[in-house]
Amino acid sequence: MWLCVAVALLGLFLLRRWHRERQTVPGLWEKHVLITGCDSGFGNLLARQLDGRGLRVLAACLTEAGAARLREAASPRLQTVLLDVTSSQSIAPISPSASAGLWGLVNNAGIAIPTAPNEWLTKDDFVRVLNVNLVGLVEVTLSLLPLVRRARGRVVNVASVMGRVSFFGGGYCISKFGVEAFSDSLRREMHLFGVQVSIIEPGGFQTAIIDPAPLVKDFTRLWEQLPAETQAAYGRQYPERFAKGTVLVHRLSSSRLSLVTDAMTHALLSRCPRSRYAVGWDARLFFLPLSYCPAWLSDTLVGLVLPTPA
Repeated sequence: MWLCVAVALLGLFLLRRWHRERQTVPGLWEKHVLITGCDSGFGNLLARQLDGRGLRVLAACLTEAGAARLREAASPRLQTVLLDVTSSQSIAPISPSASAGLWGLVNNAGIAIPTAPNEWLTKDDFVRVLNVNLVGLVEVTLSLLPLVRRARGRVVNVASVMGRVSFFGGGYCISKFGVEAFSDSLRREMHLFGVQVSIIEPGGFQTAIIDPAPLVKDFTRLWEQLPAETQAAYGRQYPERFAKGTVLVHRLSSSRLSLVTDAMTHALLSRCPRSRYAVGWDARLFFLPLSYCPAWLSDTLVGLVLPTPA
């Protein structure tokens, strides 16, 4: 009997939560949202998606060309601003631009290059990625957090399944693990003020980050700078295997970027947002289960898809 009662109560709780998740916050036309990394990919699509729903979007782009393309595809209501998240001087003017009342902040800007075995890289190679994906995200968040706190709004940070499983060398996976940690601590702190913090964990999607051409070009550049002894240790076929792997990953990745932007939209506008959104079949069926596997098993499975030295 008690088991039946417990099951019934659990069912009611899940039904109520599902119903609340489908409800959106009121007054969408009054909501101001700032999105970083809007030149292309997830940020660009999200900006147009929210603009279409009537929100007041401040889209931060790295280049004027990217901002111009976005303005052409959106309504006059959407505003763009140039932002380099690695520059404090570039971040400082953003707060006055958003002072009208910032409901949501979406930290989407990110890079993956250089990506290579850790042994090939220098400290500066790591810093280059960390400054964009982690330190820049932290500084943008801290500069705008008082506005979001006053609005009892939302912070949405784009991490990755690579923030659960470190698949390759370089700063990318490190930065995404850092985004997860920063978001967790921020969520616990801001919950007391009514601010919701959500993490987006996309799997493989066909954005500029996994475009094979620039990845292979930079990988080749790093290979050519290696000492002869290191090249011999890895083998002459190593760059070719890496190139084939990046092409395969791109082909297997999803072109439906809206799956990710829909998760972002839910995190921003749902009455009951989730703490984490794993997006994509690979994220849910492979990477997340893999993150809970013993090290010997995850190492074996990851080793099957990575290029091997000579």
